[in-house]
Amino acid sequence: MQYVDGFVIVVPKRKLPAYRRMARTAGKVWKELGAVDYRECVGDDLKTKYGTPFTKITRLKPSEAVVFSWIVYRSKTDRNRINAKVMKDPRIVRMMEKDMPMDMKRFSFGGFKTMVAL
Repeated sequence: MQYVDGFVIVVPKRKLPAYRRMARTAGKVWKELGAVDYRECVGDDLKTKYGTPFTKITRLKPSEAVVFSWIVYRSKTDRNRINAKVMKDPRIVRMMEKDMPMDMKRFSFGGFKTMVAL
């Protein structure tokens, strides 16, 4: 069954172009090394009457955007193998050495087992 890494990230709106460039590079690396799918999505319709909105969960300020991202792998074993290679890839190492265009204190991440796939 496929395995998914999921992310919720707060990015200052003025840094979205830098984040997009970083995400494009990261996505290419993950896909080259075997990820099935890579998505980075910026919040657009976040006013909801149901549940707790992302804006509240992230304590979003008017000058910030929520990015919802995920990477799909064939399995958790593949995910662990691919992520180990990604973290050693020089493109990612260079990126991590720079000032990140997001608030790392409000960065959420987790690995998820697929429960339903249609």
